[in-house]
Amino acid sequence: MIDLTLDRKKMEANAAYCRAKGIKLPTFEMMRDPEKVPAEVKDKLAKTGLWDIDPVNLYRICWKNEPREKGGLFGGVNHLVLPPELTGCKASIVLLLGKWFPTGAHKVGATYGCLVPRLVTGQYDPQTTKAVWPSTGNYCRGGAYISALLACSAIAILPEGMSQERFDWLRSVAGEVIATPGCESNVKEIFDKCNELSASGEDLRIFNQFDELGNPLWHYNVTGPAVEEVIEPMLAKGKRFAAYVSSSGSGGTLGGGYYLKNRYPKSKLVVAEALQCPTLLTNGFGDHRIEGIGDKHVPWVHHCRDTDFVVAVDDEKPMRLLRLFNEPKGRDILRKQGVDPELVEQLDLLGISGIGNTLAAIKYAKYSELTEDDVVVTIATDSMQLYGSRVAELAAERGEYTEAVAWQDVQLMNDMTYDNVEELRHYDRKRIHNLKYFTWIEQQGRELAELNAQWYDADNYWFGTFNQAEQMDELINEFNDMIG
Repeated sequence: MIDLTLDRKKMEANAAYCRAKGIKLPTFEMMRDPEKVPAEVKDKLAKTGLWDIDPVNLYRICWKNEPREKGGLFGGVNHLVLPPELTGCKASIVLLLGKWFPTGAHKVGATYGCLVPRLVTGQYDPQTTKAVWPSTGNYCRGGAYISALLACSAIAILPEGMSQERFDWLRSVAGEVIATPGCESNVKEIFDKCNELSASGEDLRIFNQFDELGNPLWHYNVTGPAVEEVIEPMLAKGKRFAAYVSSSGSGGTLGGGYYLKNRYPKSKLVVAEALQCPTLLTNGFGDHRIEGIGDKHVPWVHHCRDTDFVVAVDDEKPMRLLRLFNEPKGRDILRKQGVDPELVEQLDLLGISGIGNTLAAIKYAKYSELTEDDVVVTIATDSMQLYGSRVAELAAERGEYTEAVAWQDVQLMNDMTYDNVEELRHYDRKRIHNLKYFTWIEQQGRELAELNAQWYDADNYWFGTFNQAEQMDELINEFNDMIG
């Protein structure tokens, strides 16, 4: 359970600080249904850019932002439906789009779910305490942004091998940016830096997405219902909801899948990872290029007992499709292949991890022999807005993108096989859960009793936590009343 113990004196001080800064906070209910956002807030949003450092953008932490860079309000859930002409599988693949969140990635929602409970209970002081955001990329960007909106200092931590776009933007927003050794899968180095900062004596609060339960709580209460809203009209026409597919990463986005499995008990939760770092699949390790997911451990916030499949994706395939989807000759070939030209023009809405998730969804659909009546949902955490430098690097490394190479890449997608797919039995799930011991108990000092509760008292532990959103909304409303 998330600690919601109140410190009334500090709550009042935090509310006074927010009042002075013109800050008010959205509830989880508003993030699910932004039509409930107050009219005066909507009036301000109509004049505000999506990425502006303005506290009113706290109300844009949702899947329903109008797809505009400035002045947009709200509409339906931002998503694409990827057809068989593109994917090579019979099932429809629904892809939720993170591009239209502030910072261009949905991770900003998880950072809100981690920080705001501490703020409204008085457990965190935005005037004196620095917020530390350890991440493999998008989470620390979201944390730095939320910190800027709440007028508090932030330290962003991410691996040095991440894309240049991430670093350029972070340095304009975060008070301090720390690059740790390695690439996407070097998570322990990030934890080591956090431990070093903790021992420094500086006034810090570390919001570690890999063990902060506010991360999957946000997705359970916001992402899950967003998916439900998209698929319900499809199900009303006779389709079946087959599965929710998400990268392991920090384990947070999987929270949407726990919600959906409760609502649709016959559906499956599928966890994707890079084949070059098959931690869940084979207890493996290694470096990979699918930016947006972190590996070499099992996140504390991963509900392993509620996980049905593991799918590993070769990172070479997302890198090839990155060029197919974004190079002019690649797009020409897709149109010749029969892909809707309007959809082709929107393929830059998928970043590298979004392409990886799509490939995992295709592999699952083929493994499970899904048909035209089935729907699989996955997530595009971010878009090509963060990866232009990667396309340039691939062009320098591999040369001109020709029609012949584009046809090969189309064939690669159509011929995806279901290799490296594991259907988890009870003890397969327990094997994955037990890997947490080595990272979290031995290295990070978490309690063994809590680890056991995650497995042996799973429903109380996990769903008792996810259902705290209603209590948090009561606290947020009380806090807003204190702000006045």
